[in-house]
Amino acid sequence: MPGPTIDRMTTRTANALHLTNLQGLWNRSLIAWPDGRRDETTAVHWLQGPSLYIDLRQPAARPDFTDTRLLTEVTDGQLAWLVRQEGFAGRLRFADGWFEWGREIDFQPQAIYSDCGQLRFEADYMIEVGRDIPYIEHWYRAAVGDATQTVALRLRAPDGRKASLVRTGEVFMLAVDRAVALPNLPDLHACVAAAGTREEQLALVDCELSVGRVGPHAWRIEHSSLPWREGLVFKLRCDGRHITLVDACTRRFDVLDAEGEPALLNG
Repeated sequence: MPGPTIDRMTTRTANALHLTNLQGLWNRSLIAWPDGRRDETTAVHWLQGPSLYIDLRQPAARPDFTDTRLLTEVTDGQLAWLVRQEGFAGRLRFADGWFEWGREIDFQPQAIYSDCGQLRFEADYMIEVGRDIPYIEHWYRAAVGDATQTVALRLRAPDGRKASLVRTGEVFMLAVDRAVALPNLPDLHACVAAAGTREEQLALVDCELSVGRVGPHAWRIEHSSLPWREGLVFKLRCDGRHITLVDACTRRFDVLDAEGEPALLNG
């Protein structure tokens, strides 16, 4: 579908949205900039809870990860693709007609501009218009089952890493930050290029943003910033203060903040 020209990058307040309209899973079909650049091939998953959200953006031309089982098995060609991914997690806020996606976890180095824009419905899709950076995005709502059934958590791993979990309907997203800080460089490609050893390079990309489906007996990852996690099936348990993901290895997190329906976490 052709995107709008840049002179259509305006917002009609009659069609403005609020947080309550946004719960669920959104896929992006287009991003365009004033200089004529546009992207219609990046696969984007944005899962929105009551206010917490997780977003994963994966470029096209993905290499084959079939035989890659561990981070340490990543090849140079795979690494070159991994560093082009984007993803973030945090809290979405709305004030004075503007939505701002606060980022507590970010796959790329922290941007110098805030992620802030306006949203409106147009026919069967939603348009996002940037404030600090002039861009326009088209979003389509994806099927999740009952989008009013939602739960979202801010978490902390035992080693102090930030994490987040959002479930809406049958879809979940999980974000777990890397264990090391990113250097102050423009993008992850530059960070990895400046790393001194292979071990340091891999530690910089070890940031998980995964999306999957909740089945009757387990949770299954379908897409991930760490592709060797795709297909992983796990059980999840929550006692109110901690959540535990049980698969081949057990991962445990402290619950820092929760919103929505806690009963959706046990399955």
